[in-house]
Amino acid sequence: MLRVLCLLRPWRPLRARGCASDGAAGGSEIQVRALAGPDQGITEILMNRPRARNALGNVFVSELLETLAQLREDRQVRVLLFRSGVKGVFCAGADLKEREQMSEAEVGVFVQRLRGLMNDIAAFPAPTIAAMDGFALGGGLELALACDLRVAASSAIMGLIETTRGLLPGAGGTQRLPRCLGVALAKELIFTGRRLSGTEAHALGLVNHAVAQNKEGDAAYHRARALAQEILPQNIPTRDRLEGMAAFREKRPPTFVGE
Repeated sequence: MLRVLCLLRPWRPLRARGCASDGAAGGSEIQVRALAGPDQGITEILMNRPRARNALGNVFVSELLETLAQLREDRQVRVLLFRSGVKGVFCAGADLKEREQMSEAEVGVFVQRLRGLMNDIAAFPAPTIAAMDGFALGGGLELALACDLRVAASSAIMGLIETTRGLLPGAGGTQRLPRCLGVALAKELIFTGRRLSGTEAHALGLVNHAVAQNKEGDAAYHRARALAQEILPQNIPTRDRLEGMAAFREKRPPTFVGE
């Protein structure tokens, strides 16, 4: 099989000001890379918090919010791909150790910021793809659900497991999972906290593609990038996509540009 040469630009961190980080590269938990050459227009967000398995902590969320705000204004971004720099993990969900140190009021504020993050991903003005090469649990699956498309390794494990800890999904999973799978099945998965493999998730329609994992642990990323390459030539108008998303949320027919 012939492979198209893809020119890569260096990862660049977009730091959230005033935050300490445990990211491995340059101290940043969120890094960005714009692909070049034939893949120009594809931008990748690398989640890189290895010591906490990409858990959704304050710094992680702040950096991702700031990154999305900057990329939203960049018209060169035509497809946005979320991937992990931590082998075997996409995103492990909420940082429970960090949350234990918060007051009740602080938890409430953080959950609101987390919901805002997922809404920002869902409303991003270019197609978004989650490359799930490992565990995507709780808030990690909610992040993937906020993306337009999901690609998983067949061995990846995912689920809204909050009920196993006496909680409910708080960052949009209770709304987005039923839209994806239907109300009855979504309720079953939420109530039981069941974990699905990438293969099972694909059979249910939770992910668009499931692929066998490779030795490097990035098979889902490569399939997601191939999907992004398919999207690039379509040149989806930003206004049409935003109108389509708004119509979906409001359960009405969309009115596209030129109609």
